[in-house]
Amino acid sequence: MTMRDVTSDGRTPGVAGFLSRRRVLRLAGGGLALAALTAGAVGCDEDAVDVEEPGNAGGDAPGGDGGKETGAGADGKGRAPEPLWTKPTSAETYGDNDELVAAGGVVIASGSPLAALDAATGGQKWSLPGGAVPGAPLLIGEDTLYLASSEYDGSVIGYDPASGKETWRSRLGKEYRQPRPIAVDGEQVYVIAEILEDDGSSKTNVIAALNSTTGRVAWKEQRDVGTEQNGIHAVVRGRHLVYTDFKKNLTVRDTASGGQVWTHKTTKTNYGFFTVHQNLVIVPQGNVLQAFNLTNGKEKWPLEASDGALFREPAVLEDVLYVADSARAMRAVDPRTGKQLWKSEALADAGLQVPRQYVKAGDTLYGATDLDKQGGIIAIDARTGAVRWTFNDKTGDYHAWLVATDGKRVFALHGKKLHALPV
Repeated sequence: MTMRDVTSDGRTPGVAGFLSRRRVLRLAGGGLALAALTAGAVGCDEDAVDVEEPGNAGGDAPGGDGGKETGAGADGKGRAPEPLWTKPTSAETYGDNDELVAAGGVVIASGSPLAALDAATGGQKWSLPGGAVPGAPLLIGEDTLYLASSEYDGSVIGYDPASGKETWRSRLGKEYRQPRPIAVDGEQVYVIAEILEDDGSSKTNVIAALNSTTGRVAWKEQRDVGTEQNGIHAVVRGRHLVYTDFKKNLTVRDTASGGQVWTHKTTKTNYGFFTVHQNLVIVPQGNVLQAFNLTNGKEKWPLEASDGALFREPAVLEDVLYVADSARAMRAVDPRTGKQLWKSEALADAGLQVPRQYVKAGDTLYGATDLDKQGGIIAIDARTGAVRWTFNDKTGDYHAWLVATDGKRVFALHGKKLHALPV
């Protein structure tokens, strides 16, 4: 299993086509200076409605309760629960979902040094002085945390998330630069790397599979000219590796050989965010959500948003597809058929931002939004779409919120503060 099964993108609520400066930085691949964009990012949501405690805005799902229900941890009045603990971190995030992970009894936020905190208490369990490479994911698979080497020596390294001890290491080769893991399954770690020219420059890149036991290169394939190694989002499902990049290519490869199965040049993919369910890859493209067959790329079903609203980040959790749009309507959809299970206007009614990342614990969805002022962690009834409560640390920090869960707690990262909330 990989923690990259859910993906996302930044926005201003109600404004079609807006891309946050924070998101541009992340999609550009990490290693860019933040200072030049910080001032602009702080003010990007100034026109949104300021809601600190939205109460219980209800969904319009059949059989819904009008939003009167409150979730576990709420105080009965729609207010968020108090954090179990709050700790400062060394987090250096760019707002992507794979920069906060929970595994092996710890929670880890991308940063330097890379610190693992005890999930129950927030106490530090271990740290790596070199930290995580900016823009590279924290990738969990088969009880191993995979990282691009902070020494920039061409290595990809596996660690035990519970102890921080190195358990695996591989190198793609000296003719490649900055390999970054993008996905993992039970047998292989998949990486993207630049191909070096004789003068040390790079015009092309390679995708490769590394054996997760031996570290040997299983296969490598040069990607087409014009593709980029930045803005990669990837998921492995069975024999298929699915990924997108900053150039809006949606590509499927065979995990055994590396051969390309099919590719689509998509025009409105919301900067590469998609989700996968069984044999379908589901991609938001403007006001249409499309599901393609993994084996041949043929469309299985489309779902169209009303009034020209643009679909945002989709997530499949426990066999249900959750997706919101730029009009702040949220839907639950059967991912096999595209049939809508419910639609809720609760986010719009409460003046809240649309979540850009989701996790699920029990019957509650926890959505993480982009900027702070109208954002935070939104607890949503997974059965109706009703808003239960919103947690916001009120710091005004311009960083995107990130969320993860171990099933017992929900971890909310905002800037350099990490909060543990009860589920």
